[in-house]
Amino acid sequence: MSNYGDRLRKLRKNKKIESQKKFGEIFGLSESTISMYERAERRPDYETLQKFSDFFNVSIDYIITGKEIANSSDEMWKELLDPKAQIFFKDLQEAPEEKIEELIRFWEFIKERDKDK
Repeated sequence: MSNYGDRLRKLRKNKKIESQKKFGEIFGLSESTISMYERAERRPDYETLQKFSDFFNVSIDYIITGKEIANSSDEMWKELLDPKAQIFFKDLQEAPEEKIEELIRFWEFIKERDKDK
């Protein structure tokens, strides 16, 4: 199963950029940062993903999800990849489905409660 790091590495190699160092130089990033991106140990922020997307002529959707057709707006990715949102979503990635459903119900309750304010 491939992840965004695998896709980023493949995109880099398809563009005939053989080294992570050279790739990093193009974007003003260190070789170690590129290495962490390609190992999926660190996720690029929105601005960096946008630069990668433009450079490789693919959507942010493709880099993150592997889906060829862009269905998500750049604004959605900008919000989801915001460092504040990352803190919130970090724990959700490994949360059990029932906890996620509970959180959704709680959030719906808060939105409904605050609708009249």
